[in-house]
Amino acid sequence: MQSDSLAPTTGGSVVLQAEGLARRFGQTVALEDVALTLQAGEVHALMGQNGAGKSTLIKLLTGAERADAGSIRIDGRSIAPATPLEAQHEGISTVYQEVNLCPNLSVAENLFAGRFPRNRLGLIDWARVRRDARELMAQLHLDLDVDSPLGSHPVAVQQMVAIARALGVSARVLILDEPTSSLDEGEVRELFRVMRQLRERGMAILFVTHFLDQVYAVADRITVLRNGRRVGEYLPAELPQAALVTAMVGRKVVLASGHARGGIVADDAPVVVEAEGLGLKGRLHPTDLRLRAGEVLGLGGLLGSGRTELARLLFGLDRAGQGRLRVAGRDTAFRHPADAVAAGLALCPEERKTEGIVAELSVRENIVLAVQARMGLRRSMPRAKQEETARRFVDLLGIRTAGIETPVGALSGGNQQKVVLARWLATEPKLLILDEPTRGIDIAAKQEVMAEVVRRADEGMAVLFVSAEIDELVRLCDRIAVMRERRKAGELPGGSGAERVLALIAGQ
Repeated sequence: MQSDSLAPTTGGSVVLQAEGLARRFGQTVALEDVALTLQAGEVHALMGQNGAGKSTLIKLLTGAERADAGSIRIDGRSIAPATPLEAQHEGISTVYQEVNLCPNLSVAENLFAGRFPRNRLGLIDWARVRRDARELMAQLHLDLDVDSPLGSHPVAVQQMVAIARALGVSARVLILDEPTSSLDEGEVRELFRVMRQLRERGMAILFVTHFLDQVYAVADRITVLRNGRRVGEYLPAELPQAALVTAMVGRKVVLASGHARGGIVADDAPVVVEAEGLGLKGRLHPTDLRLRAGEVLGLGGLLGSGRTELARLLFGLDRAGQGRLRVAGRDTAFRHPADAVAAGLALCPEERKTEGIVAELSVRENIVLAVQARMGLRRSMPRAKQEETARRFVDLLGIRTAGIETPVGALSGGNQQKVVLARWLATEPKLLILDEPTRGIDIAAKQEVMAEVVRRADEGMAVLFVSAEIDELVRLCDRIAVMRERRKAGELPGGSGAERVLALIAGQ
């Protein structure tokens, strides 16, 4: 059912108009009667929980999938792209969270792949390729060696190259799908500058994100999807954040605010893990860290500050080159993550798609994976016990799935994250390391994950909560350790306030 109170337009001409879009997969309805209007010179935010239909809508607009019903028009002309290349020819370009260019090719080659200019002999005109590449990058105020390999640059720069490629093909519509998930605050500001520049040039931008503050910072209009249907279209000034969240989840969600836990862990609580001078040459300077039972310790800092490197050393993914690690008071040297699991540690990695889930396995198999690994090859977890464990965590964490035998790769990102969390909670660890556990998941899933973290800490589990989101750290953690330039810059008590955390990050 469509909203009856749509926001007025921003005044630009309509570039893209989709009406009645529907897509089904067997008995599953992914989209039903969805409409979307994009205007020239606007940033239009597309919001919704994981599984709301955002990715399916993007796939229909970009030709990655065909709609079962509905129509798409560009500048009033009906189109039906069957492939992403056809959509690009129609003026629709997409930049994904995981940049889908070729890291082994140069910046210039990526900009012109598939459409290289030719000379009179039919050969690639490399001089023109380089010249035109520099001009495209200059349009975004980027001074870049266009002959350098794309993979040698940070993700933020790679995204800018993908945007420049869209400019090169004269895109009318630019779809940015979770572009800020892997960026630090400075890179986000630079992306927003480019987005505003493109908006001024008349481009229609569809911006997909889970960060509410970013929506209100840059969007002109907001469309909300829920359960495959459009809830409504709004102007940001007329839609408070709480109302946006309610529209997304279909019920009132209390947004966490203030500090929930600071100071509740006793000084004499047992020390679960203690690192002294733990480091690895070229990766992490010697670092001290201590976690007590029932404590949530936040680990903050910019990208590349050493947060993930420390988490990997604690869990045995990398071998420390110096320092000591004690678990429950005993000196330990993990040779392999299996040693860490046996000692009662668990790690939910930052890259859930490549390091967390096994996409081809079922929800059940993914959840019991760590328990089974700890039991060893000679012992098998009974099937009935596997099913009982999987169903218990599906219910506990509210994992949205058709069943426990559904391949986990078919789930939305937020539900995949919950499956990874369930896998490690099933091992009943002494220390749970969460590396960016809320990255790329919707607001309701974030609240559910953080509520479960607090509940487990209340039961005595130690939690290391690694996040670039300062507000999350301030809200959730008993203490906050701040990393800067691959060393610990200092520690703050929970509830210190975002300003003090930012000051440490900035070296003040």
